[in-house]
Amino acid sequence: MSLKRVDSALTERFCQADSMRPTATAACGTLLALTLGACTSEVPQSPQPVAATPAPTAVAKPPAPVTSAPPAAAKAPAVTWQVGARPLPLGPGGFGEIEPTPPELVNRALPTKDVLPPPADGAYHATISAVPADVLARSTWQPACPVKSADLRYLTMSFRGFDGRAHTGEMLVNAKGATGITQVFGQLFAARFPLEEMRVTSPAELTAPPTGDGNSTSAFVCRPARGQTSWSAHAYGLAVDVNPFCNPYTQGALVLPELASAYLDRANRRPGMVLAGDATVRAFAAIGWSWGGAWTSPKDRMHFTGNGH
Repeated sequence: MSLKRVDSALTERFCQADSMRPTATAACGTLLALTLGACTSEVPQSPQPVAATPAPTAVAKPPAPVTSAPPAAAKAPAVTWQVGARPLPLGPGGFGEIEPTPPELVNRALPTKDVLPPPADGAYHATISAVPADVLARSTWQPACPVKSADLRYLTMSFRGFDGRAHTGEMLVNAKGATGITQVFGQLFAARFPLEEMRVTSPAELTAPPTGDGNSTSAFVCRPARGQTSWSAHAYGLAVDVNPFCNPYTQGALVLPELASAYLDRANRRPGMVLAGDATVRAFAAIGWSWGGAWTSPKDRMHFTGNGH
């Protein structure tokens, strides 16, 4: 459920965790042989040309009165954390070792790197289409997956970043839930609920070494359910993980992403967190999807599902 690469290695590690359980060993081995590979390549924005401005004609002016200089404008703090840069030592089950949350991520608000052009008007826009061949090729879909590629839809949706700006994300979902998902994220956009990034999970992310710092909002990933031989709801395109770092998965001592322990204190409300009864939970509930944060064990705070799994 990596990372950042992002919630990516997270997904692989769920499958690796299954290897500890006899009933899931065969499924994970088979699936990993079919699907995998980790971290998305982000498309850098091209710099915009700047038109040359002719030098103004010099005009003699009387000496200006001496005034005190205005205070310098406050600058945004420099981003010092690079997501996915530091692999963690491996712990039991193939997950990374659980470590304290780095100070830079305790109140996470990293800027979004655009992989698609942001909305020019700053408003919410969404599209639903058949999955383009190039998008399918960079996804985790394979013929062995439990959903046909024709039954998936490619969505583009506006979202608010932690930088307060409007961005455009992408997602693969089951055709049955496509319209409802665009409605949900339209409501989150209107509520100014921030997302760090939203993109299609790549095969390479599933075998990347865990870094414990991913925070990508995503949906379709072709993998079996954790601890089971049956397919995950993600493998049908019927589950969405929202801001995984801000809404970590826990089961016993396991925390995923592995650096997200600071976000287990749900009384300390910070942007991007999903809380019981909030606008995010209500928006998904309105389209018939349930929330994994209401489960007892595991508690999957990032997870919304259209089939209950």
